[in-house]
Formats: sequence, structure tokens, C-alpha cells
Amino acid sequence: MAYEVIVVGGGHAGCEAAFASANKGHKTLLVTGSIDKIAMMPCNPHIGGSAKGIVVREIDALGGMMGKVADKTLLQMKMLNFSKGPAVRSLRAQADKVAYPKLMQEELKKHENIDIIEDLVEDLIIEDNKITGVKLSNGDIYDAKAVILTTGTYMKANILVGSERTVSGPAGTRPSLFLSDNLEKLGFKILRLKTGTPPRIQRDTIDFSKTKMEPGDDKYYTFSFDDKPYYKLDEQEPCYLTYTTAETHKIIMDNLDKSSMYGAIEEKLGVGPRYCPSIEDKVVRFKDKERHQLFLEPESKYFDDIYVQGFSTSMPHDVQEKMVHSLPGLENAKILRYAYAIEYDAIDPRDLYPSLETKIIENLYTAGQINGTSGYEEAACQGLMAGINASLKIEGKEPLILARDEAYIGVLIDDLVTKGVRDPYRLLTSRAEYRLLLRSDNADLRLRRHGYEVGLIDKKRYNKLVKKEENINKIIEELQELTIKADKKMSLYEYVKRVENSIFDIEDKLTNKYDYLELEQAEIIIKYDGYIKKARKEAEKMHKLENKKIPENINYDDVPNLASEARIKLKEVRPLSLGQALRISGVNPSDVSILSVYMKRYFNDNR
Repeated sequence: MAYEVIVVGGGHAGCEAAFASANKGHKTLLVTGSIDKIAMMPCNPHIGGSAKGIVVREIDALGGMMGKVADKTLLQMKMLNFSKGPAVRSLRAQADKVAYPKLMQEELKKHENIDIIEDLVEDLIIEDNKITGVKLSNGDIYDAKAVILTTGTYMKANILVGSERTVSGPAGTRPSLFLSDNLEKLGFKILRLKTGTPPRIQRDTIDFSKTKMEPGDDKYYTFSFDDKPYYKLDEQEPCYLTYTTAETHKIIMDNLDKSSMYGAIEEKLGVGPRYCPSIEDKVVRFKDKERHQLFLEPESKYFDDIYVQGFSTSMPHDVQEKMVHSLPGLENAKILRYAYAIEYDAIDPRDLYPSLETKIIENLYTAGQINGTSGYEEAACQGLMAGINASLKIEGKEPLILARDEAYIGVLIDDLVTKGVRDPYRLLTSRAEYRLLLRSDNADLRLRRHGYEVGLIDKKRYNKLVKKEENINKIIEELQELTIKADKKMSLYEYVKRVENSIFDIEDKLTNKYDYLELEQAEIIIKYDGYIKKARKEAEKMHKLENKKIPENINYDDVPNLASEARIKLKEVRPLSLGQALRISGVNPSDVSILSVYMKRYFNDNR
């Protein structure tokens, strides 16, 4: 049977990819190893977080699903870093591990353009370096115009606990054993990566009086720009804060050789995450710290599992028992599921174009942890972009490439395809040089127009955006025209610009009534006007370099005076523009200048 788009894998990347292509009107097949595990959350029970919450809002602005489903199934909502500037504020929802995947599965199953098959893809059908379909483990072949691989942590997956290595996917699921070998045969560079998960504890065996309660915010928030809150403030589930102790650290150091990652398994292991390390890593690397904070997070209102955030480990079960019982409040805790590490195959993302189409095989796209990332949100945004761009390719249109000053999604994808990964990539606010432009509050203003142009945002939602933009401009115009007498006579605009004043103090002086979010947006624009203009000016400089495209047929060996490392890196990545070349590790501004002069001389590039 033939489809326009085939999505391989039903994780967060796969769900967004399938919805994107299907919502654009393309008949889509989703192939997954287990239908009831679609959108499963095998690790942490939350959506969002620092930088990640902004990504979820960007997904929604473009027409994706994650934010909408999270809003309907959350247990708790917080705005992180609210006391700090708007550039680092980010939403974080405590997600329900039962309700979230259930709702996502329901939405997929009822979509008229989506079919779902439960099986594993073992091989790809290639003709003239172009993908034409996939082969399943049962031998069936399905044809497609485009294929999106979103295999998560399943390719050659091994579960690691102490000295034991078990062939298995997350939470005992069936792994994909052959696909990565076949990708390697096609010319893809295969990476071996690793991540981990902490133990789950039975709620009623925890003494919460020895911990600190962390409630949800007392103000309503949503990821989606279209929906009202579905939860009640006074019915949010609390989380709790506890810490490791000197005893915890002693147990870990005394048993370090029993950890999979510290010698219990002799074979070379995959590279673990730098920014989400195991508790063993934390204790070894930060010996000066007396304790490390841990969050006790509810996983669902349907069962009593508590997730110990920050306590990932690959120690044997008996050592895990001692470690858990050394924590304040968990002295008598019962472990329902033990922690483990998982290693898996991924590809080198430098084998991708910024559209997430592979350079090696035409019409083959990859998204999520197969590209070396970690996290549900990083996976989902890649799935969305791969689904959009695979569809646009089928339609004969140019891909949607988000710039680094347009979206965190643009930062993530550019980092992957330009710099590659050594360890699982985690998105951080510090990775974005234009983070004042990439705020949580303005994701719709930045990206909704793109969503409308590619066909994922309907006219009603687009008109709502246009009206919001008009109202923000009206607010600013009114503030510039109206005056107030404070210590001196000044415009309301000047009044709001002062750090100590708020637009909501003088809201009643405006001639029209405006929405809270419109007023908030106007206030941020006014207060940070100088900084925003400076950031935009810097971004414009980079855009000039982005517009200087490097010819596809350039031979870097012919470019004189390039540094040896720069020549090697340029040949590996084959950047599309001088801007991308400048961001490659090992390529210096002087190398880019040399390259620019060469292009002008030999390719008549006088831009």
C-alpha cells in the first residue's frame, strides 16, 4: 500500500510529525512497535521547563499538538524564573503519564489522514539515493513519497543495571535491532549514546513531613495560545523537595565500581548526557557539594508512583535500596520500579540539512533522539519541523527553516546540523544568543504567521493573531499620546518605561479595554525597547551572512590559506551559508573571510 508520508516511531517526535503531515492533507502511516505506548513518557513526568517550555509554546504557535494535550492533562503548572527577566521565563507542567498518552493516542486514531500499524521497520527501500518506502519485520513493504525516522532510544537499545546488560527498549519494550546497521550501510555515521531514569517510589511509604512542599502557581497559565485553562488552581498536585545526604554520597562512592557507568560493565558504553547526569556523576564530579536537591514528583492521578527527579542511576537494585533509604523522608520507602540506564544508536546530525532531510538519502527525514537530542520537547519540535518539511517537499515547495533569532527550535536544529553532538543534546537558554527576542510570551507573534503560511494554522486563529498585533500597537500609540503627572509631567509611555512602574497601574487611563496578555506584551516591548533593538541589530548582521550562500559544488581543498581544522570541518558539515560556516566549531572568522573572498573571485559572488 502507498502513502505520501510514513512516520517510523510513535514517541513525541513521531506524533508531531504524523499530525503535521496529516493536517496538511497528506495520507500518513505511523509505524510503531506498540500502539499502547504511543506518546509514552518513559522518563520524567513533566512537559516544559527552562527553555523547553518556550519550545512547547513555539510548537503550539506553529500548529503542533504537545501544548494542547499537556494543557488538558496536567497535574500542576508553574512559570519558572518569574522573578527574573522575561527572556528566561518558561512554563513547566507536571504531566499525567496516563492521561497525556491516552489523549494523544485518541487524537491520532480519529484522524482521517492517519493510519497506524504495530510493527518495527527493519529496512528502508532506496532507489537512486531516494527513499521510496519501508520494509517491516513481518516482510511487508509500504511505499511512500517521504519517510520520517523518529526511533527515539529504540535502535539497538540496551538496559543497564549494575553489571547486567539486557537487550530492551525503554520500560521493557521491544527494541529495533536492525535499522541502525542498515543506516550505517547507507553511509550514515552511527553514534552510541546513553541516558537514564531514576527509581519510582510508592507514595504512601514517603514521610513528606521531612520534605518541603512545592505547590503549583496561584495564577493560571496555558501552553496553548488558543485554549483556556482546564485545571483548577486549588486542585493542583504538589511536588516535594528533598536532598541527598552524606550517607547517600558514601553509599555511592563505596559502590561506584558496581555502577554500569563506572566499571561494572567492561565494554565501552555510550556517551551519557552532560546536562542531566546520573547521581553517581554528580557525586563524583562535584565532590565539594554537601548535598544535591531532588524533587519528588507525582506521575499520575491514576496511580501512586512518585518520580525522584535528579536521582538517575545504574546501580544494582540492592545498592539502589540503600541509596533511596538514605534520603530524608524516604527512610522506609518502597521502590516500585528500579532505576536504569539505557544506551542506543543515533546518527550524526551533521548528515542533515536544516530542513531535517538527510544529505545521504533524498526524502528521508529524521527527528528526535535519533538526531542525538534528549527530552520530550526537543523531540516534539523536531518531529513537527520534519513533518512540515517532508510535506512541503512533496508539494514542491521550499522548506521552512527557522532562524536562530526566530525560535529556540531554530537554535536547536542549527546547533545539531552545524556542530553535531558528542553527548545527548539538551536545549538551554544559554545556547540562544538572541534569547531576549525568543521569549515565552511572544512565541505566537514570532511564529504563528509561519504556521498559517504552511497550512497548520487556520484563518480564525490567524485573524486572532492579527488582532492581537493591532491591539499591542494601539496600546503603545495611546501610551505615547496620553500624559500623567508623577514627579513631573510625562507620557504614559515614559511612565511605563520606568523600572518601578507597571502598565497595569495606569490601565484605567487607556481609552480602550485590552486583554491582559496584550497589555503585558506592550509593557515588555516598552521596558526592554533598547535591548530588543540592540538584539535585532545583531541578528540583522548575522542574516547578511546567512544570505551569502555557499555554492554546492565548492571544493574546499581549492580554497587557499584555510586553517587545516577549518578545511576538515567545512568538508564534514558542508554549510549552506557563510553564517552557518561561522558557527562551526573549529572555523574562525578569519577562515570565513578567506572563504568569502574566494567565493567573490571564483563564483562571481558580489553580494
